[in-house]
Amino acid sequence: MDKVLWISIGAVLGANLRYWVGDWAAQRFGSGFPYGTLLINLSGSFLLGLIVSMSMENFIIDPRLRLLLTIGFLGSYTTFSTYAYESIALISQGQWGMGLFNLLGSSLLGGLFAILGIWLGKIL
Repeated sequence: MDKVLWISIGAVLGANLRYWVGDWAAQRFGSGFPYGTLLINLSGSFLLGLIVSMSMENFIIDPRLRLLLTIGFLGSYTTFSTYAYESIALISQGQWGMGLFNLLGSSLLGGLFAILGIWLGKIL
């Protein structure tokens, strides 16, 4: 239960920051392009890479804090960060095919599934 609490605290913070960043970007740059989502995805990917590499290489981070930051905060701020990090991790382990499949498959298949969901939603 302790882990769930730490993840939940991070998730509340991440979801709220996602809302604020998205709103700020729309007000600042307009809503003709999803600048907020792009900013969220890029910053989340950077932060996840930074936190994971620092905790594995240089710093010892309390496991509860790592859950709060990575799964809770960044998980609700953006799942794109996890997708990007896991894809690059596969590639860096020499699993180029799987890493590229994850990168391209998630993007292309995700778009296809969004189209299917929109189509289904319109006919129901």
